Parts: sequence; C-alpha cells; structure tokens
Amino acid sequence: MTEFTFVHAADLHLDSPLLGLAGKSAEYAARVEAASREAFDNLVALAIDEGCRFMLLAGDIFDGDLRNFQTGLYFMEGMRRLDEAGISVFMVLGNHDSANRFADKLSLSGNVQVFPKTKAATHRLDDVGVAIHGRSFPRPDVSEDLAREYPAATEALFNIGVLHTACAGSEGHHARYAPCTPEQLTNHGYDYWALGHVHAHAVLGEHPHIVYPGNLQGRHPRETGPKGAVLVKVNDGRVTSLEHRALDVVRWASITVDVSGTSEHPELLDLIRSHIAQGAEQADGRPIALRLTVTGTTPLHSKLILERTAFREDVETLLATLSDDVWLEKLRLETAHPEAPDAVDPTVAGKLDQEVTRLSQDNAIAQVLEARLAEIRTKLPAGAHADAFIEQMRAEIPERAAALARSLVSEAGHAPD
Repeated sequence: MTEFTFVHAADLHLDSPLLGLAGKSAEYAARVEAASREAFDNLVALAIDEGCRFMLLAGDIFDGDLRNFQTGLYFMEGMRRLDEAGISVFMVLGNHDSANRFADKLSLSGNVQVFPKTKAATHRLDDVGVAIHGRSFPRPDVSEDLAREYPAATEALFNIGVLHTACAGSEGHHARYAPCTPEQLTNHGYDYWALGHVHAHAVLGEHPHIVYPGNLQGRHPRETGPKGAVLVKVNDGRVTSLEHRALDVVRWASITVDVSGTSEHPELLDLIRSHIAQGAEQADGRPIALRLTVTGTTPLHSKLILERTAFREDVETLLATLSDDVWLEKLRLETAHPEAPDAVDPTVAGKLDQEVTRLSQDNAIAQVLEARLAEIRTKLPAGAHADAFIEQMRAEIPERAAALARSLVSEAGHAPD
C-alpha cells in the first residue's frame, strides 16, 4: 500500500508589488515588499515539515520580467532547501513566466524538473507509483487548449496533470489562456489536475480532483481572504485528504458597513469598529490591508461628504485602537440622504433643496465642470495616477457642492420665509 504527500502551489508572483500600499509608510513599504518572499518561504517550510515527496508548481512563479535577478536567486535557494530535504519539484511556466527573460535560464538544483514548452511530457516517480504530466507556456498569450495534447494516463500509476489554464467557469478577472473545461479534464483519465492561473482557491471536481490552490499572497483588493497552497495526501492510489493551508503574510480585506439609521457620528464609528474587529479576527493575526466601504441612508451623509478628510482620519484613529497591523488602503463613501417627503416643502429651505437637485442635473453646469477639470489635467503629470485623480474629482465635486448646499438648507430650515 503506497502512501505519500505532496503540495500543490501556483501563482507565486515572487517580488510582485502589493498594489496601492507601498506609499503608506517606510516601515510598511518594507513589509509589503517582502510579503511574496515570506509566503514562498512558508511554502518551502510546509513541504519540509509535512514530509512531502514532491511539490507541484502550476505556473507564474515570477511576475513578468524580473526587476531584480536576485528574485531568481532567491527562488533557486528555496529549491536547494527542498533538494536537501529529498523533495522533488515539478513545474510548468505560465504566461507571466514566459514573459520573463530569466525564468527558463536559471540554474536550478537537480531536484527540479521544468516541463518543456514544445509539447507535454511525463516524469515518473516509481517509488510512489506516480506519473506527472505537464507543459510550459511557449509564449505569454497562449490561446489554444494545451490539455487536449497531454499524454494518456499511465496504467497502474497515480496520474497528475500540471496545467496553467483558465478552466471554464473559473476565469474571473483572469485572461482566458490555455482554455479547457472541467468535463474535458475529468474524461482525460488522470487522478489529479494541479491547475494554476486563477488566484482564488477552488475545487472544480473530486472524481478526479481538479484543483486551483490560488496564489500564495494576495496582491490587490480583489484578492481577499486566506491565500496559500493545497496539501494532498494519497493512499493506495486515492486522494484521502486535501487541505488548503494559508501561507500569506499580508491579507487583504474588503468590508462594507451599512450605516442606515445612524444619526450621530460616535454611533456611526462604533458600528464601523465592530465590523472591522470581526474582519481582524478572521485574519489569524496577519497584517490587514483594508478597503472600507460605508453605505446606507443617514442624515450624516452631507457631513461625511463635506468632511471626508476628517472622517478618514477618524477611521484611521479607530484602526489604531484596534491593532497596529491594520492599514486603510481605501475609504469609499457611498451613503445617501434619507428620502425627502413626497410633498414639496414650501419654505425657503425646501425650495433651495429643490433647486440643488435641479442644478445637479443641469448640462450647462456639467460642461463648466468638465472645462475646469480639463484645465486642471493640463497641470498634472502624465500617467494613470493623474487620470485616477481627475476621475475622483469628477465624481466628488457635484456631491460635495450638493452637500454644502444641503447643509445650508438645514440651517435655512429654521429661518422665516
């Protein structure tokens, strides 16, 4: 009876920047820069600690063109540690690796087998009765179905396919490279498909197992929740255990707080605090990069819009009381005023509020705003950051103007007609 354990990982994206965070502080920038390497170290330690016979890497080990050749050397050192522990490594190159000048030129230790780019190949581990099949991307933009050309299953062995692919139903925000379907993989005759490319952990099938481990370290606000690798135990040719192990170092969290019904600022902050505290508990002690969205209908809407900077400072102060390891990556305000009564308020305040609504829909006002924004744009440096700044202003200026007018409406409501 043959029993063995292996670890399946993908999308390491070593030294990939965690987008949007490095400018927070010098100390935090250093922690962010090291996150992908520390997650990789956690992967190597997991394989050694669990006594794995081999490791599968299903593509995108690197993040496009290496910014620093030290990244390649760091990966090589990790492979050497696995070699010393008697752990073999089988890897395919994904779309990001194929865009990399160094990925297929690294002098890797003898325990590492990189599948060829020309056609699918097979490696056998006869001591545990395993056949591992795979093919690397020949170029970054592979649109053909690579899985269709994988070898037939080797009889009497536990067959594994290592494939970088956007398998149907799991593409998400990822380009549709090397497309295939779960049904196609199921019918190929293998016992386990080790997939990569999609950054969310997913099990697409169990007979056989068709698995995405997700990436090792979340890189932006859409990649929330635990990130890591899959630990697989096999006994007598059958998967007996499949466990996702969290290996990430910095965790992204996206929290939405509905503040409907709150009318006092301290009450609103207490509600936000409770939601964030729950999110922090789910991070298992890891630093959190937080995207906070505040929604709902509240009389505080105008005050929040007018005093957005002060509100952000209040939230950051709140975070500091919860933990030193929660950073506010972005604050989104999506609140609204309570609905006005159906009847038009005949007072000065009511008429002014009605006029605010009319002006916010006036095309002439919109044209003046666009002209002013165009003037501001000419004074900014070229690039995506400036474009994003202009877009933010375009969205906020009308709402800020309306909020100011409505605050005057509130005061005018107490004045005689």
